[in-house]
Amino acid sequence: MTLQVCVISQDPPGGRCRLYAGYAEALADCLGARTEILLGGERDAHGAGFPSLLVNGVPVQPADGVILMPSDLCAALAAAGQNDAALAGLADALDAPLAQMLGDA
Repeated sequence: MTLQVCVISQDPPGGRCRLYAGYAEALADCLGARTEILLGGERDAHGAGFPSLLVNGVPVQPADGVILMPSDLCAALAAAGQNDAALAGLADALDAPLAQMLGDA
């Protein structure tokens, strides 16, 4: 299954934009996802503006309504058809950019 991940970011990227770019990099490394980062001029979190992360064209929605967590991405990937074997260990890879962002805060 081809996995396309798109991050919509502000320029220059801020906290969540950098976090979502880190998530995209982890998805590329772990799942071979094709990734791209688009610079958006309009704020529309988790929609068509920044900060957003789309999996196969669908914006991933955070459970808390504010920030995407590794569990949100894993759930979205499972819903998109990624099998459990492909997702094994992904949460750990996604935790690294989150820890980096929280350490920077």
